[in-house]
Amino acid sequence: MIDLPSPNFDERPAGTSIDMLVLHYTGMPSAKAAIERLTDPAAQVSAHYLIDEDGACHGLVDENVRAWHAGRSFWRGRTDLNARSIGIELVNPGHEFGYRPFPEAQMTALIRLARDILGRHPIPPRNVVGHADVAPRRKEDPGELFDWRRLAAEGIGLWPAASETDAPPPPDWPNLLERLGYDVADLAGETKGTGSRAALVAFQRHYRPRRFDGMADGETISRMTALLEMTGEMSR
Repeated sequence: MIDLPSPNFDERPAGTSIDMLVLHYTGMPSAKAAIERLTDPAAQVSAHYLIDEDGACHGLVDENVRAWHAGRSFWRGRTDLNARSIGIELVNPGHEFGYRPFPEAQMTALIRLARDILGRHPIPPRNVVGHADVAPRRKEDPGELFDWRRLAAEGIGLWPAASETDAPPPPDWPNLLERLGYDVADLAGETKGTGSRAALVAFQRHYRPRRFDGMADGETISRMTALLEMTGEMSR
């Protein structure tokens, strides 16, 4: 671990448990640019850790305090996710600067770090999420090239089994997303259904990355229901 302190943090609210792990990509042209921003007081952004493409892991903010990584966000009915989460930034130029696969060294380092974090904090698998999951209108990261399935195989997060089906989606499919944790509400001035559609695209980037077209097709619905069954929410 390379110690690289960021001044961008504050205290977590008293009595708050850390029960989320949020993964990001840096979305900047270089690791140097990302580090400069994450440690710049004027930027007012940070994360607890940054992992470079060569696997080098940088510690920016102590886990016991609140890093400023999630911004305006929502998960399972809660906001201010910074207060209850640990944020990890993965160096990747992102969709704006030449999005590319995450290298093996980086993924190996992430798995090692995430396992350590899960060993220290009571983070349930359903709360291992991407920035896009908690801010679907604003964010795309870590994106469709990120290997969530591999993480789940390593005991980090969830991955649903699903079957191909041509069955039409139920009319209440946004309710399935909401039960999983996503924000499906429409904002003032939005076209009705915009919130649900943004959340659906975020879900597909995470759990059906080969096609994230915002269409509630049978395969997508089957993945939603499989996840709800895995988390015990399907019977509620």
